[in-house]
Amino acid sequence: MNDTFEPVDAHDRDLALSATGLLGTFNAAGVLTAADVHVATTLGGLAGERDESVLLAIALSVRAVRHGSVCLDLAAVPGSLPDVDVPWPAPADWARAVTGSPAVGAGLVHVEHGLLYLDRYHEQETQVLGDLHERAAVTHLVDAALLDSALDRVFPDAASAEQRAACRRAATRATTVITGGPGTGKTTAVAGLLAVLVEQAEAQGRGLRIALAAPTGKAAARLEQSVRDSATRFAPGDRSRLEGVTAMTLHRLLRQHPGNSTRFRHHRGNRLPHDLVVVDEASMVSLTMMARLLEAVRPEARLVLVGDPDQLTSVDAGAVLTDLVRGYEHRDDTPVAALRTAHRYGEDIGRLAEALRLGDGDAAIAALRTGGDAVEWVSEGDPAGTIRSAVLPHALAVHDAAAAGDPTRALAALDRHRLLCAHRDGPFGVRHWNRRIEQWFTAETGVSVLDAAYLGRPLLVQSNDYSLGIYNGDTGVVVSGAAGPRAAIATGVGFQEFAPSRLGDVETMHAMTIHKSQGSQADEVTVLLPDEDSRLLTRELFYTAVTRAQRKVRVIGSESAVRSAIARQALRASGLRARLSDARNVTDTDPG
Repeated sequence: MNDTFEPVDAHDRDLALSATGLLGTFNAAGVLTAADVHVATTLGGLAGERDESVLLAIALSVRAVRHGSVCLDLAAVPGSLPDVDVPWPAPADWARAVTGSPAVGAGLVHVEHGLLYLDRYHEQETQVLGDLHERAAVTHLVDAALLDSALDRVFPDAASAEQRAACRRAATRATTVITGGPGTGKTTAVAGLLAVLVEQAEAQGRGLRIALAAPTGKAAARLEQSVRDSATRFAPGDRSRLEGVTAMTLHRLLRQHPGNSTRFRHHRGNRLPHDLVVVDEASMVSLTMMARLLEAVRPEARLVLVGDPDQLTSVDAGAVLTDLVRGYEHRDDTPVAALRTAHRYGEDIGRLAEALRLGDGDAAIAALRTGGDAVEWVSEGDPAGTIRSAVLPHALAVHDAAAAGDPTRALAALDRHRLLCAHRDGPFGVRHWNRRIEQWFTAETGVSVLDAAYLGRPLLVQSNDYSLGIYNGDTGVVVSGAAGPRAAIATGVGFQEFAPSRLGDVETMHAMTIHKSQGSQADEVTVLLPDEDSRLLTRELFYTAVTRAQRKVRVIGSESAVRSAIARQALRASGLRARLSDARNVTDTDPG
């Protein structure tokens, strides 16, 4: 993936005007930013490193972190920038120079398995390995007969065999990873696990301290509501065991230090008090946050990580869930329990999602062409007509309910359709299509969209506001109220109403980015793919978009864009997978 920048002019802030040699060449070519160069020269100065090829490697490792990797694969990095005309060092000489660098000797950077790490990320990865190894030695004893009867009671039908197996694994282990695509029953498994473990604790005459958490406030609210919804199918006794269970963000669970986003009040010297910690949407957890979580959870407490390793990963460095799944897959002591049977959508969407997950371009094209009523593919022509016919009826339904002062109906109408874009800007971006849809909306209704509180305006919250109890990713609608327009924000357990002026960081949401849609769902989804050359167009992005749909997915994009997305994976360099695969490396780690 060619992630370079094009300098605007000689005064572009990304240009390091004092950079010379390889650093200057790679900076001028748009590979390195001024910040990358600055970090490399600073570390080089501290270690007395003068070899410009080593300084280049350090700068590229800083760049790698910016792009989501926790380290730099020296052998692979030239191939990742095939269209950039720069003088790459000879691979063997480069590797020897980096390995023997004074910066490595000083511990400012580390080399392992041919990967170059900045010290912070090597320490975090090593700590994660050490903590997982320590936790793997812990076994939880359970009343087997009581567990069997509880699992049969909570999951009585044959279709729940995967959930039963996942809960059985999690009941006896300190660490469990429950994976599966959307609609495979991950949250149902979590609810069942809570019920059977609370019963185990009751039989021992004690309580069970439970923490449910997720990376974002929106994901935490969804987790809490999903557990409650799952519990409604349980017997009264099991439902009562889940009463009062709430979810929160990881930052609130660990109690973030004011002014420091990576340090928390709960850590190795002040562990969390909980007996069971469940983290949903774990694919969005970065390496740094996973390290902070593992050091805060007591070694003897159960930790359950839940997520889909094929979805988009954290916006910060690392793809920990994917590394755990792939790293453990050939080990006998794997803590991974996979749920594979999808219940959210039908067979047609399922075939497309599976083809995307496997990276099978031919199967994906076939699924798009023969998807029936559930899968529609628009591969040619101006997308405006298709988008107008898909979006406008839903926008008008939202407006009608909002004008009638019915927030429940307006929010329900809002959730019937999502237009998902890869980009924020440009002809395929959210901003462009929000403007176009508002023009169509005004032409149909006569409502001026110049007023930020126009009735029927769909809202997307952009940041957490704990004082109001709304979170980044929450959605809502401006509706008519007795005293004027009100913003109804969905909470997962209903909605809250506010004066629109109280909402600071919100955007119009006729269209939204695929990244923002992660973890949500809608009856019908329209996916607008960008041109095949877009650096954002990846298999994980496409898969995440398609699997938001419950009943119908509409894909707008050329065959070349579809195939390009499937062929391009958002690979992130990490040593965690390889080090987990080799049990000998795990036993040598020290959690610090």
